[in-house]
Amino acid sequence: MPGILTVDELTRYISLLFEESETLSSLQVRGTLSGFKRHSSGHVYFTLLGEESRISCALFRSDAGRIPLWPADGDEVLVTGKAGVYGPRGAYQIYARTIRPLGEAAQTRAKKELMERLKREGLFEPALKRRLPPLPLRVALVTSPTGAAVRDVVKVARVRFPLCRLLVVPTVVQGATAVEEIARGLVRAGSIPEVEAVMLVRGGGSRDDLNPFDEEEVVRAVRSCPVPVVTGLGHQVDRTLSDLAADLFAPTPSAAAEALFPDRMDLLREIRGIRARMASGISREMHRHQMLLEGRVNLLARSFERSALLPAGTALERLRTRAVTAAERILTLSWSSFREIASAMDALSPLKVLGRGFVSCSSGDGNVVSRAAEVSAGDDLIVAFIDGRVQTTVRSVQESSGKGGGR
Repeated sequence: MPGILTVDELTRYISLLFEESETLSSLQVRGTLSGFKRHSSGHVYFTLLGEESRISCALFRSDAGRIPLWPADGDEVLVTGKAGVYGPRGAYQIYARTIRPLGEAAQTRAKKELMERLKREGLFEPALKRRLPPLPLRVALVTSPTGAAVRDVVKVARVRFPLCRLLVVPTVVQGATAVEEIARGLVRAGSIPEVEAVMLVRGGGSRDDLNPFDEEEVVRAVRSCPVPVVTGLGHQVDRTLSDLAADLFAPTPSAAAEALFPDRMDLLREIRGIRARMASGISREMHRHQMLLEGRVNLLARSFERSALLPAGTALERLRTRAVTAAERILTLSWSSFREIASAMDALSPLKVLGRGFVSCSSGDGNVVSRAAEVSAGDDLIVAFIDGRVQTTVRSVQESSGKGGGR
């Protein structure tokens, strides 16, 4: 049996029990809001009412800044936080971190107020919308890994653009922890290397299932994602604030996938069209350059003819005329020289001598005989006249008196 405890000791012991309890240290409590009051210190105090009991709540200034102006007495809300003991009053209370509306009226006021505030900040401006990648090769998918949305997106991606690699970021998309899970999932998806776009999708459900996507934390996570975000939240009637903040909104996961992934058949047709246009363009350019080249060649030929060929032809004609004149002069001089030489040769020609009555004498072996001393009686000689030759035999040799007696 424990000894006697002081009030403070008992209070600390009870506080320790609260802190050690996993359930009490992470609570989600549903109830009706009552006595909601913002203190001048920035803290917020209120009471949660049940059907037969109530519990006091405190929301400190550090967390109260995230609570908009919508809470009002009578609103049904969901409070997250932890239970603890407030020693000065000897009572337990909830130390709240967030307050979320559950009733339709409260949800409508909260969404309208948040939308107007974010709109004033420019969070929904069309100028902030980023273009989707034309050929996304790596896409992160923020959704429940077991939901129908995953199967729908994968099916569409395989048919339309199978080159893309889908990376599923497992995320709770409904329930009490959905807001924190979705915000963390978007941060994780945007930090994956080489991811070109993020898809935030979930299957169909009631309007209440979309409440997490109207929370400020999720909306800001969508807008602050470093790559384009496409939403497909499976509710065609109502658009969430996340849809307004996203770079592209689609009513269903399948429609979001069709908006993000190009149709490969359209791409093939476009490629064929581009190829045909390129071939036609190349052909036209080749023809144009051919005509341009021919024009340049003709222009160059005419320019060359004017600047080089015509002057060269004129100079050549002058040279030809001078060459002809020089050749004629040389020919005249050569002909005159030839006649002089021919006349001299004619004068020296043996035939000329023979024509004056002289004869040429040679021995039988063809040696010319020019002196009488070179022959003897009985030698055969050939005597050449101007009109023929005579063969004779020497009977006697008579030398000139200046040379001695005859033989």
